Amino acid sequence: MNILEVKKLRVAYGREEALRDISFSLEKGETLAVLGPNGSGKTTLFKAILGVIPYEGEVIFDKNIRIGYVPQKLDIERDLPITVEEFLLLKEGIMSRHPKHLTHTVYEALDFVHLPASFAKKRFSELSSGELQRVMISWALIDHPDLLLFDEPTASVDVAGQETIYNLLDNLRRREKFALLLISHDLTVVYHYATKVVCLNKTQICFGSPRDVLTTEELRKLYGEQKFYTHTHNH
Repeated sequence: MNILEVKKLRVAYGREEALRDISFSLEKGETLAVLGPNGSGKTTLFKAILGVIPYEGEVIFDKNIRIGYVPQKLDIERDLPITVEEFLLLKEGIMSRHPKHLTHTVYEALDFVHLPASFAKKRFSELSSGELQRVMISWALIDHPDLLLFDEPTASVDVAGQETIYNLLDNLRRREKFALLLISHDLTVVYHYATKVVCLNKTQICFGSPRDVLTTEELRKLYGEQKFYTHTHNH
């Protein structure tokens, strides 16, 4: 059953066309990776799905869907005098208008991302990039979303922590039973974690199972002759 369906999506900024003719679907429990070079429209696609920019076409959600979103960059000052608990309670305050949707406490949300309860009292300025990323994931999960959008999960995480974040997301997806829509540049990640992939370069290059659609020919269409990330998948 589709939790999200995008049909003939088009986004333009004035006369400049950012995306055109984008169509794909995502079922409950699946992971869909959005793949493409810089400037290809990946983040624009997320903004359209979230309804924060105008678009043409259709974005169809399953009934009563709850959506979580983790941006690539958090527009908040790191030296803001706020604790992790206070930050997460902001989300709880928002959701208090719909109390039946608030299914997890602050401490449960921290436990999901393997952070101890003591982190609730830490200030933002005390968090490493990796810890902040985990706090953002817990923010997105506190109201038990059906669909989680994640814009480049490891953009601010060192190489050593990247695999940990992806494993964490995959385990949470299975445990919490949400669908995951993520942006990635790494083909190894796409092959290992994604059930579907949509390839963008302002228009749609491919959509389907990574095994089926990520051929050398399709990747050349996507990236041109420039070097792209290698992967460990074997046909």
